[in-house]
Amino acid sequence: MQERLQKVIAQAGIASRREAEKMILAGRVRVDGQVVTKLGTKVSSIEQVVVDDHPIERESHHTFLFYKPRGVISTVKDDKGRKTVADYFADLPYRLYPVGRLDYDTSGLLLMTNDGELANLLMHPRNEVNKVYVAKIKGILQPDEIKALKKGVKIGRYQTKPAQVKVLKTNPRAQTQIVQLTIHEGHYHQVKNMFKAVNHLVEKLSRERYAFLDLQGLTSGQYRELSHKEVDRLKRED
Repeated sequence: MQERLQKVIAQAGIASRREAEKMILAGRVRVDGQVVTKLGTKVSSIEQVVVDDHPIERESHHTFLFYKPRGVISTVKDDKGRKTVADYFADLPYRLYPVGRLDYDTSGLLLMTNDGELANLLMHPRNEVNKVYVAKIKGILQPDEIKALKKGVKIGRYQTKPAQVKVLKTNPRAQTQIVQLTIHEGHYHQVKNMFKAVNHLVEKLSRERYAFLDLQGLTSGQYRELSHKEVDRLKRED
């Protein structure tokens, strides 16, 4: 089976398909030793593809749904020696990378994959993949604060896109609330900063859903591999 050269490069996680096309046009890609500059060129699995003098490794694609615990870094390595999400997959023969990230103290649904094209597709802002978070916040949201979150709030110079807000539980005595927030962006500390923008601190945070996927059947630290049907459906989320 042959695939377009730019797709092979994207699947290897080197760059997005559009960036791969620019690399090809710039003469930075060789196939079996020959520079290829024609878009649409197809290659087979036995042909060697080299980008900037670095051979790319092609392997079967695997994507896992991981229930990330709190106190774990969403990276492959950590120079401070803290536990990373990759540690949970150390026994598997795949080089897996997180799709996006969850904060150190945030738990919940995180995708791990070696499919670079899928990762690039899901993380591209234009695709607006819904992410559902459940936060325990200090204080009680007022109607005008809920309205602000739904409309979008200012975080530094950035205006967030409209969000879905649902209050799940209120504890008047402790002055806390459990709030579900649905967004499709992924800015640094976004959920925490959105609540901070309406004067509420997040005490606990978890991501419960990503697109159509949820954590059903998993406990913290567990994972399962996505089916081909689920991966195909994710690729149609754009």
